[in-house]
Amino acid sequence: MNGLPGRLAPFLALLALLGLWQAAVAFFDIPPTQLPAPSLIARTLVDNAPQLLAATLTTLREALEALALAAFGGVALALLFAWSPWLEKTFLPLAIALQVTPLIAVAPLLLVYLEAPAAVLACAFLVAFFPILSNASAGLKATDRGLIELFRLKGASRGKILALLRLPSALPQIFTGLRIGGGLALIGAVAAELAAGAAGSGEGLAFRIVEAGYRLKIPMMYAAVALLCLCGLALYAALAGLGHILLRRWRDEPKF
Repeated sequence: MNGLPGRLAPFLALLALLGLWQAAVAFFDIPPTQLPAPSLIARTLVDNAPQLLAATLTTLREALEALALAAFGGVALALLFAWSPWLEKTFLPLAIALQVTPLIAVAPLLLVYLEAPAAVLACAFLVAFFPILSNASAGLKATDRGLIELFRLKGASRGKILALLRLPSALPQIFTGLRIGGGLALIGAVAAELAAGAAGSGEGLAFRIVEAGYRLKIPMMYAAVALLCLCGLALYAALAGLGHILLRRWRDEPKF
């Protein structure tokens, strides 16, 4: 019971903020075209539920597909870097260059050469890839040197040390990279959808935001943004929960 108020505090703060928002809109008589009330946003969500649900599922699918590709590629490349420092010195600068290139500049270029769904997937992959790669590489390098020497004394090959010691030891940091990459994959998908929406194509939530903006449907824009926030929270919570379940024996793993 002592921890219950702490767990409820974020929800109570959110309810208080929404209440103040509702009261301010009513008190100052703010028109919906400037700032819709939370109640109007909720009605918009209900009235446009099929359309918004389809867009939400599209955006989530794009983010999850990109995250899966980034997780596989990032961890695989980190293992290659751990196996061969020469490969790390050769290809790590390229990965950094891709990370620091502004996504808003890359998305329109990808839309020139790819169909909108493929361009969205590529953008989301690019922004999620590097955090997973960097965290996995850091985890592989942080393996206890004493344990590595013990494995060598027992006659373990470099491959066995990598697979049986270094990779399991890096799992907490890999999951940290996944949590970061999950949020960035959603951001990348939204950024690419915005570019696709500006070009007149797209199906996700960001496209609905662009469409509603052109038609001055401000409550619809707020409703789509609210769904994006919920998607981000759900994605982070799912990855944090999965990490907590799989990594219980690591005492420094934060509780979810």
